[in-house]
Amino acid sequence: MIDAPDFETVAAVVQRLAVLLEAGIAPVSAWRHVAAAELSRTESRSASPVPMEVVARGGVGLELASQLLDARELAPPSERLAWSALAAAWWVAVESGSPLAPTLHRFAASLRELAQSLRDVEVALAGPLATSRIVLALPAVGLLFGALLGFDAPRILATTPAGWACLAIGGLLIIGGVRWNGALIRRARRSDPVPGLGLELLAIAVSGGASLDRSRALVDTALRESGLPQLGDDADAVLAFARAAGVPAAALLHAEAQELRRRSRTRAQLRAAELGTRLLLPLGVCILPAFVALGVAPIVIAILSSTVGAFALGHL
Repeated sequence: MIDAPDFETVAAVVQRLAVLLEAGIAPVSAWRHVAAAELSRTESRSASPVPMEVVARGGVGLELASQLLDARELAPPSERLAWSALAAAWWVAVESGSPLAPTLHRFAASLRELAQSLRDVEVALAGPLATSRIVLALPAVGLLFGALLGFDAPRILATTPAGWACLAIGGLLIIGGVRWNGALIRRARRSDPVPGLGLELLAIAVSGGASLDRSRALVDTALRESGLPQLGDDADAVLAFARAAGVPAAALLHAEAQELRRRSRTRAQLRAAELGTRLLLPLGVCILPAFVALGVAPIVIAILSSTVGAFALGHL
């Protein structure tokens, strides 16, 4: 399973950069300070090698965004999406002339909001996931139950034709149940990992004074080069509204990005809430029959075998 995106480490780096730039430190020096801080925490699991690699490459301006995309491969897979987003934001800010310090402050807040959304979803999924683990253990519980009652269920499953049939049926049911269960969980987790990111990048571009059309072109290029999802119709709707009303688009774009993140979080939480009910399907169709095949049927076979054997001995 692919790790869920991790935005916290990158958000911390972006926040430090914003503070340093706001204090008047040049971008190259700011990256050096951040890399030194990460180097001092190399034993920490939250430390990232990306800033150190960026400093080692010595890039500035647009080059730095390209080097971020190359250096992200050194980060854990769960962090790479966040580094891609930072590279896109940096490229748009430099290309549009948007001030870096306020841009990075707001971008760090966006990353933290995305991280909080993912935590909320994982909390909502915790109950259904615990239920699924317990349910998948039922066939093993059946075997243990038979052993505690004094029936040698494993021997019956391994050495008798009826046991072989039970083993085959139970095994197939378990495989089907596990796959069905996993598919339901993956579907509950599936969502846009960076809702509103494109709109935030558009807000960065227009804040630098670029026209709406040029801002859209810059963001499209940045998203494509960074391998991130492209802008949707919501961006066109916000830009059209800003043109019609003759108002600055940046505030509208920020507000719409927040709304997209809120909707994405709500949808994900609803899917997590529905998961508890959906997991009853593989339980009833696959896991409980597997429990019967592997836990109950061998006991019944053992009882019948002993009864038939005793009956036969009594008539000798």
